[in-house]
Amino acid sequence: MKPFILTFSMVVLAGVAGIAAYQWIVEPARPESTSHFQVSVDHLDTTGKSVQEAEAETEAQTQARIDEIVSVNDKYGDVLNDPEYMVENNIYAKEAADPERVTITFAGDILFDENYAIMTRVAGNGDITNGFSPDLIEEMKSADIMMLNNEFPYSDGGTPLEEKQFTFRARPATVSYLNDLGVDIVSLANNHAYDYGESAFLDTMSILESAGIIYVGAGCNLQEARRPVYYIMNNIKIAIVSATQIERLDHPDTKGATDVSAGVFRCWNGDNLLETIREAKANSDFVIAYIHWGTENETQIDWAQEKQAPEIAAAGADLIIGSHPHCLQPIGSVQGVPVVYSLGNFWFNSKTVDTGMFKVTLDESGLLSCQFLPCLQQGCRTELLQGEEKLRVLNDLRNMSAGVRIDDEGYVTW
Repeated sequence: MKPFILTFSMVVLAGVAGIAAYQWIVEPARPESTSHFQVSVDHLDTTGKSVQEAEAETEAQTQARIDEIVSVNDKYGDVLNDPEYMVENNIYAKEAADPERVTITFAGDILFDENYAIMTRVAGNGDITNGFSPDLIEEMKSADIMMLNNEFPYSDGGTPLEEKQFTFRARPATVSYLNDLGVDIVSLANNHAYDYGESAFLDTMSILESAGIIYVGAGCNLQEARRPVYYIMNNIKIAIVSATQIERLDHPDTKGATDVSAGVFRCWNGDNLLETIREAKANSDFVIAYIHWGTENETQIDWAQEKQAPEIAAAGADLIIGSHPHCLQPIGSVQGVPVVYSLGNFWFNSKTVDTGMFKVTLDESGLLSCQFLPCLQQGCRTELLQGEEKLRVLNDLRNMSAGVRIDDEGYVTW
């Protein structure tokens, strides 16, 4: 993955026929940047300043924001002051909304392929917010880190894999929908990221980078595909690892990354995954494993999930989140580690299906709370549920989730 995107504002003063016009430009920093921070500097007053003065003021205020992030992360101050080390080790810094805690929200599968029904609500004006209830979007944007499963490549090229029943591909421009929804990081460790071959797969990583979206679980080689993404927020270093069991074959259509070729991070043989989690545990305070596993359209977990969940927990994961089955599966606990076996479809097809988001809060002492937020995908739109429908989904989840308590607000305890 290339260095993290530094978002900053540049104000350019241009005069045409004696009329002054001011244009705000938001430019993502590309590989030559030495910063690995997410910082925004908006609404600078540069009236009467030259272009050079405006740029210098923007850079100064950006540095001030970086210094502020460093100052509240004294435990990792040395790391945050070493951009080259951060780039080399895939570390990102971001300011949390609450200085006392970090909020991370997870969702399941999304699809932006215009050849499928889910895009019906967006087709008219290209507004992705037509596909989600406003309160759901607000919930997504309020998270310090919002993560979901990106179940397709972004590309105008490539060729669909032969003999694969369903192949997905989205226009590169649709990557902006992730920003519109408040998404920070996506998993590419799934069985559709390679649907249009290597060229489209490589396009996908480049397009996500250009949009400022972090990805995990894929790379130009195995070293890249397996490496965790690290966030430093509020003196907490969080590691996110992502891998896929699907397809469960020695030679799958979705190519696994190798030492010399691009692909996803596969964990059908889990040795590499467990080693990666152990390394992440040694280098962070909290480890999240986001795993593509399970049997499609089955609410019960299968033998491979039962086998691998304890292994992932024993390796050092502090939270396990699952995707792939396209339906909700139980919430459980393995060796004291919370496991959400499947969050199901989030915004994926025209079927009416229960879904939801899983929201966790952390502080320096560890996990503070876990909450399931019930949602419904219906008519190519996903909404955050309230009232009786919310309780219906929570009751269904309670019935399938042995050994956990879920209250009427979705808070989960063990």
